[in-house]
Amino acid sequence: MTHKAKFVLVGLAGVLAGAALTVNLSAIADKDGPAALPIEELRAFTDVFARIKNDYVEPVEDKKLITEAINGMLTGLDPHSTYLDAEGFKDLQVGTQGEFGGLGIEVGMEDGFVKVVSPIEDTPAFKAGVKPGDLIIKLDDTPVKGMSLNDAVKRMRGKPGAPIKLTIARKGVDKPIVLTLIRAVIKIRSVKSKLLENGYGYVRVTQFQEHTGELLVEALDKLYKDNKTPLKGLILDLRNDPGGLLNGAVAVTAAFIKPDSLVVYTEGRTEDAKMRLTASRENYLRPLQTDYLKNLPEGVKQVPMVVLVNSGSASASEIVAGALQDHKRAVIMGTRTFGKGSVQTILPIGNGTAIKLTTARYFTPNGRSIQAKGIEPDIVVEDPNLPSEDDDLNIREADLDKHLSNPAGEEIAPVTKPETPAKPEPASKPGDKGKNPAALEPGEIVSKNDFQVNQALNLLKGLQILRDR
Repeated sequence: MTHKAKFVLVGLAGVLAGAALTVNLSAIADKDGPAALPIEELRAFTDVFARIKNDYVEPVEDKKLITEAINGMLTGLDPHSTYLDAEGFKDLQVGTQGEFGGLGIEVGMEDGFVKVVSPIEDTPAFKAGVKPGDLIIKLDDTPVKGMSLNDAVKRMRGKPGAPIKLTIARKGVDKPIVLTLIRAVIKIRSVKSKLLENGYGYVRVTQFQEHTGELLVEALDKLYKDNKTPLKGLILDLRNDPGGLLNGAVAVTAAFIKPDSLVVYTEGRTEDAKMRLTASRENYLRPLQTDYLKNLPEGVKQVPMVVLVNSGSASASEIVAGALQDHKRAVIMGTRTFGKGSVQTILPIGNGTAIKLTTARYFTPNGRSIQAKGIEPDIVVEDPNLPSEDDDLNIREADLDKHLSNPAGEEIAPVTKPETPAKPEPASKPGDKGKNPAALEPGEIVSKNDFQVNQALNLLKGLQILRDR
């Protein structure tokens, strides 16, 4: 198979108009000869196929039966392996550009329903109030129960401007919530930035896309120019970032650590599934692309950093947080991350279709597996406006049916709580009952009332005082 024929994923299971999470990385090595075929099992398969063709109450096309059989093989493995028909494969490839059509929801399956992992910022789902942990039980008037994830995704895609009605079950709400969303062409700028106050910058990465590394350099350059002097501290916000391109994660990490330092490595059964990705240009640049990291402002690799994470930080986000934590380059703050530590490879199989197959687990530079465990923050700071750390609305990889095990047997290790158990009350004003004080105003990148951001800023100021002594 050629270099162009293989893609590697480090994103979430379902993407509803979400950015495609792929990148070309390496050619597939020649495999050993095929193993002996399981004759008895194949005979059983053909018998069932024949029974359906002859006896099912209605005629069924061969193509449908074979497609459903392939779907069943893959979805029975783990939450992230799946079959991509021609339309799904095309959408996955197009999405790497950060522009796509649909609703903007990262999803998985639970008990036969579509479960929302995270709505993507600035999308119809986000603006309509879809929340992590929501169960989508109907699409228009069609029950979701019994649909495959791919079928549900297809129904939620559609022409921009076309409405779709979602019926949602939400914990703590007695009656189903009915939302009508208007599909849109979604353009996501994956990096946003702001000078919080003199000397302290804020950068948010919403997803890891093809141009995320370049946009990060632009954002950092603007922060340094706006500040007019070297920054005293930087907050990198990866909260609710569902993942994305693996080389995007390497690029973001490489911006802050020494050249050629290890960012992530993978282990799988085949040689091509074993990779060691370092902060080197060949691991984050496209062929013949100019090294944009050479344009980083001076001091970026030394500026004190806090990385914000939560249960919606997954995959590529966890790679970045884990690498910066292992290299002691940043303080990780927030709550435990999602825990997706597996790599999916996109393997074209002809006729414009492909399979997304889990082929490896990835590990942080110090050899930690994130799978079904996540990254534990150095400092636990919960968002007082969201469910607590142990609330089951915080869906994670370990909650997904048939998830891969952690090779070290360290699944869902409890996060060490801060010694002060008191949870800060959200700021409120008369008449604000029921409102989230950290909700963004139009045009805002980050709220002034964002408790976790303010805690990160306080920590950076404290570190600056220590440095000045």
